[in-house]
Amino acid sequence: VMLGNTMIFAPLCLILCWMLPVYSMTVSAGCDSCIPLSMADDSVDDMYFGCDDAMMERVKKDYLEEEKYEKPFAKAWDEAGECAERKLEHRENKALTIDHLQAICAYTDDNIYTMFNDVVRTGRSIYGSSFKFHSLHFLLTSAIQILKTDYYCHTTYRRTRVRFTGEVSDRIRFGSFASSSFRTDLTDFGHETCFKIETCLGAPLKKYSVFPDEEEVLIPPYEVFNITEKISGQVKIDGLTDCKVIFVLKNLGSRSTLNFVNKTA
Repeated sequence: VMLGNTMIFAPLCLILCWMLPVYSMTVSAGCDSCIPLSMADDSVDDMYFGCDDAMMERVKKDYLEEEKYEKPFAKAWDEAGECAERKLEHRENKALTIDHLQAICAYTDDNIYTMFNDVVRTGRSIYGSSFKFHSLHFLLTSAIQILKTDYYCHTTYRRTRVRFTGEVSDRIRFGSFASSSFRTDLTDFGHETCFKIETCLGAPLKKYSVFPDEEEVLIPPYEVFNITEKISGQVKIDGLTDCKVIFVLKNLGSRSTLNFVNKTA
């Protein structure tokens, strides 16, 4: 579902990684370990617009049958099975299949999200060849779009242990599946760089997450944001007063450059 007033960067019609960096490139000017916020141009940013049914069929017949036996996806997928069965019994949205729920369980557990998001953030060049996470990428994207049941944007928060750099007016994407929360107090995820986010394409995972108390809102790789504020020093946002730097992000729409690329038989 797309907001009518959002700016769309790809041809469209209306429609845990808490610590992971937005981009794998580091900068050395004044901070060897800093990571610049950017448009994440190397991201696997497919949103499967107009081909959701075709891709679901391809996942069931081909990708999932292959990938669920390959490391490291196989272990994470297998261990998420029991979680998915429990969630299926109590799901509110009947459009969510057992595969959607198993993907959410696999992602929100602690077995695979780091490796998965690293590949999603940088894997554009291998998307049509050796990319090993077609099933998980599609099922998470589809689940987000199913769970995004309204036209409203959400204000969420993201804490990290990573030092990010960026300036007001920069356009950025997380470039991976970015975990955020309605809560500001999840301090275990860090306070080096924090984000206050207006997401219009992210969706609350609700009770389908392995950790529902975290009130996670999952943001897709293709959502574009504008940095509207960069806050440091004494003046801080309520609930984020321990954060060294806070970036305030506002939704600008979406940018998907790999829509169903190389997915036809």
